[in-house]
Amino acid sequence: MKIKEIIVVEGKDDTKAVKRALDADTIETNGSAVSGETIEKIRHAQQKRGVIILTDPDFPGEKIRKTVSASVPGCKHAFIDKKEAMRRGGKGIGVEHASPEAIRQSLKEAHTMTEELKEVITKEDLLDAGLIGGMHAARRRARLGELLKIGYTNGKQLHKRLMMFQVSRKDFTDALEMVRQEEGQ
Repeated sequence: MKIKEIIVVEGKDDTKAVKRALDADTIETNGSAVSGETIEKIRHAQQKRGVIILTDPDFPGEKIRKTVSASVPGCKHAFIDKKEAMRRGGKGIGVEHASPEAIRQSLKEAHTMTEELKEVITKEDLLDAGLIGGMHAARRRARLGELLKIGYTNGKQLHKRLMMFQVSRKDFTDALEMVRQEEGQ
């Protein structure tokens, strides 16, 4: 499988994992302090072939994602679930630990954030759904993020990401229903 876009990853081990999964070119950020030179490479790649951001599902990975997408509009975003990115034995999390199938699937489901933020799901909807506050909110958000392919978020980020990816009310309610069924509600 060959992919047209250039994939932005954090480091060499992520590049190796991507190349095990498919035929693709990468740009490595070499950590969360993304240099101006790297941003320029990503900007050029976006103009020529398009870019997909695939970072670790952790705080530094999210920081890189925000830095790149703020500087280079129109990038696609691919997310790997935390459980798919866990090193066998539980020590460490990252793209480099994900299976080739998980990487291929995340890239296949990559989507673009929109700049035009239209509120379809309100913060009140999130509160009513038990996704903000409450005992199991973090677990519900994590599962919802997996189902909607928008990655893990905290409560504040969830509302913004739902708007940025223009998640429809139907997709939201379908995913929420699945979360509730899995919880046995």
